[in-house]
Amino acid sequence: MLNNIGPAGLLLIAVVVLVLFGRGKIAGLMGEVGKGITAFKRGVKDPEGNEIEDATATADGSAARDVTPEERERDNA
Repeated sequence: MLNNIGPAGLLLIAVVVLVLFGRGKIAGLMGEVGKGITAFKRGVKDPEGNEIEDATATADGSAARDVTPEERERDNA
C-alpha cells in the first residue's frame, strides 16, 4: 500500500497536515518529540534513574502539585 507513494504524494500529505494542524502546533509537537528523544538517550546512558527525581519539577522550576481530588470531592462528583 505505501510502496506506491512517491515524492508528489508525500508532498501532498505534508501540505494537508500543515493546513490541518498549523505551523505552530507542528513545531510544538516536534519540540516535544525532541525532548522525549533526549530523555530516552539520557535514560539509556544512566539506567540508575537519577533523573526521575527531576521529572517532578515543572518548567518554571517549581515542584509538581498533587491535584487528585479528596475523597469527599470524589463522592460528590
